Formats: sequence, structure tokens, C-alpha cells
Amino acid sequence: MDLHWHRQDLRVSDNRGLAAGDGETAGLFVLDPAILDHAGPPRVAFLLDALDSLSGQYRDRGSDLLVAEGDPQRVVPAVSTALDADRVTWCRDYTGLARDRDAAVADTLDDAGVEPSTFHDAVLHEPGSITTVDGDPYQVFSYYGKKWLDREKPAPVQTPDADRFVSDGDLDPARELDAILGSMPETDMLGVAAPEASIPAAGTDAARSLLSAFCAEDIYRYADCRDSPAEDCPSGLSPHLTFGTIGIREVFARTAAAKRDATTETASESVGEFQEQLAWREFYTQVLWDRPDAVTENYREFDNQIQWRADEAALQAWKDGETGYPLVDAGMRQLRREARMHNRVRMVVASFLTKDLLLDWRAGYDWFREKLVDHDSANDSGGWQWAASTGTDAQPYFRVFNPMTQAERYDPEGTYIREYVPELADAPTETIHEWHELEAAERNRHAPDYPAPIVDHAERREAAIAMFERARGEAAE
Repeated sequence: MDLHWHRQDLRVSDNRGLAAGDGETAGLFVLDPAILDHAGPPRVAFLLDALDSLSGQYRDRGSDLLVAEGDPQRVVPAVSTALDADRVTWCRDYTGLARDRDAAVADTLDDAGVEPSTFHDAVLHEPGSITTVDGDPYQVFSYYGKKWLDREKPAPVQTPDADRFVSDGDLDPARELDAILGSMPETDMLGVAAPEASIPAAGTDAARSLLSAFCAEDIYRYADCRDSPAEDCPSGLSPHLTFGTIGIREVFARTAAAKRDATTETASESVGEFQEQLAWREFYTQVLWDRPDAVTENYREFDNQIQWRADEAALQAWKDGETGYPLVDAGMRQLRREARMHNRVRMVVASFLTKDLLLDWRAGYDWFREKLVDHDSANDSGGWQWAASTGTDAQPYFRVFNPMTQAERYDPEGTYIREYVPELADAPTETIHEWHELEAAERNRHAPDYPAPIVDHAERREAAIAMFERARGEAAE
């Protein structure tokens, strides 16, 4: 029999690793402390809900999901031995930490006489399969994205028949190994506090409901509303793709069907805009696969060290949404309230941290990792390094997002800002967009509880450019 080790594939459908077997299969998830140490409360809450859903999918098939807590290098071989499994299957994870872990587990299984068998599953095109003519990974998205879009996409794989799953009764002997296996842990057992934000429902049914609703309507206006935080038309699928509660092949197949059903060229192009976001996700997966250190180290090399500032008060103001820049603060407060943030606003707040506050992008990455329900190491580190001008395909160091201009352009009526910054709810729109230019008395008259800007954007823009010029060796120290 096979033992399938679930990780970022918390589903039974469109799962290449689970579908690959030809005999009985049992399912296992291991709560790995080394991974949980990097998971904030929103992700832990979503994970537990997803595991509950996955357990239900196994029970619907007369089986159950085994859940263990501990080091996978010890737990996975022990469970496979307890079940007398011939093979352990799993779907590949492409971060450096996961690859090291998986190699260690595979070695231990080999020593125990159990076959480890891994499968490409999490992305449509495996890292390393889209390269330059010289065989090198792309460092610029536009070239990668064109090839990605032009390639034929694999179809979803079939869900194994119910008789493929080991019956619940046959799992009883393994459950007697209390030192290895346990029932579903509660959040407090994992040592992680309950999230302060509202967390969306997890599981395959929830993901499919979101996908169906999105492909029925919002995908056809995605190109127009994707940059408007007030209008906001997200698919809501990002945490589901992060945890694999729905397969990427199923998602792409539904978007391809939506594109075929589009009644106008504009609607068809809008679907293409969404598919391009899937390509960005895979581009950053390939970047991290090629450069595992890019999650903590600058992707680009500089002649001199970037002279990031150390300013805990400014960092805390940014985290709390108290910078005095309304769009930045709205985004940071949305993050705390909903464990998510609109994509356009993510770019603005990241630029503000690195180019206005001159703080290291890693501080922002760590905060997002703590607060986002859809945190993904590859996508988030890639996005942060893009904003910080340290990464692949990064914006030029001399391009600095103006948070006031961005607010006027993408939230012209101040609707999004008023939603998340209630201090400005009754302020005139022009007051919101001119907040950085107002006299103290004028600010106090309209919103006495909202802070003045903590930095001067124009001054900090010049300071950011000078900082990068020094790092690049283009200016005297």
C-alpha cells in the first residue's frame, strides 16, 4: 500500500501525488514545528480548517486522515512502518527549507526500505522547465510570462476512486501509536494565538465556490477593477492555492472555459489578465527554486551594502497604520482586520516602507508573513524585493511610489480609505488626498484623531535614490 504525505496539497481532487498510486492509499499530514515556527495565526487557523475539510473528504470515502505532530524525518517513516506501506508519495515543495526536509525524509525512508516517490503538482509548469535558450532561469517576468502563457496547460487529474482509500478500521493499529499519532490538534496546542483578523473558510468546497462565482462574473471585469481597492474584485483563491485546497490545473481549466465563454474582446482580455497573475506566481516560484536564499537575502548584488535605517518607531507606525499617509494606513489596517490586502495597495505600502521610511524590506516581509492568510514564501519575497529594487524584475531604484498620487489615481473618491481609516470618514475627499500638504490646524479641524505624516515624501524620495546610488557605487560616501 501507499502512504500519501499531504503538505501544500490539502485536497483529494486534482492531486497528482495522490492519484499516482495503483493500490490502497492512506493519507497523512504532519504538523512540523519547523514550519509552524514561520506561520502566523491567520495561516494556522486556515490550515486547521483546511485539515478538517480534508479529513471530511477522507471520511466521505470510508477512510480518515492521519494527523501527527513532530519532525517529518521521524514521523513519516514511523507511520509508513506502522502501516506496512511499500511507498510514500508526496507533492514537491520548492522552497529551500522544504527541499532540505524532503531530502532528509527520503533518505530515512530509503534506509527503512520504503520507496519515496515525489510528484510535480503545485504549479502548472515545474521550475526549471521554462528557461532561456542557454538553459538559465529567467530574471525578467515579461519573457518568462510570454512562454508560460504560450505553453499548453495540463488538464486536472482524476480523483482516486473511493476503494483506493484505506478503510477507517484498518487505520486503528496506527492510531494506537500515541507517541507518533494524535487526533486533530486545537490551535492552542500548536502554541499559536488566535488570529485577530477574520479568516475565510478553507477547504475544497469553499475554494470551488469562490472559483465558480469569480468565473461567472468578476473575472470579466478583472482588468478594470484589479487596481481599484474600493471596487475590489479578488478571486479569493490565493490562500487556497497556497495551501492547495484546490488544484492549480482545475483553476486554470475553469479560467480557460471562462475565456472561451467571453462575449467581448475586452472580457476575454480581462480573463487573460487574471491568468497572467497565475504566471507571476509561478515565476516567483522558479526564482526561489533557483535562488533559495532570495527569501532572506537580496537577489541583486550591490557594490556596497544598502544603508537601511533602523527606526523602530517608524516601523511600528507602519504596522499600526499610523503613518499619516491615508492609503498606506488603510492597507495596513485592512491587513490586521482581514489578514489580506489589495494587491495595488501591497505595492504602495511596500514602497513606502523601503523608499519613504528607508527600512529593510525583510522587516516588511516578516510582518506580512505573520499577518497574511495567503502568505507564500516565493510570491511574497519576490514582491517585496520588486518593491525594494533588490530583486529580479525589480522596479528601478529611482522609481518611488508616491502614496498620495496612488491614492488619487486608484481611490479617487476615498472610498477604500474611509472604509479602513474611520478617522477620515467624514473628511472631504480633497482633504484626504491633500493631507500631506495641510497645515496642522486644518488637519485638526477635519480629523483630529488622525496623525500628521511621519515623513516628508519628497525628501525621502531623494534620500532613497541617494541610498541606492551609494549601494551601487554611483555616488561618493
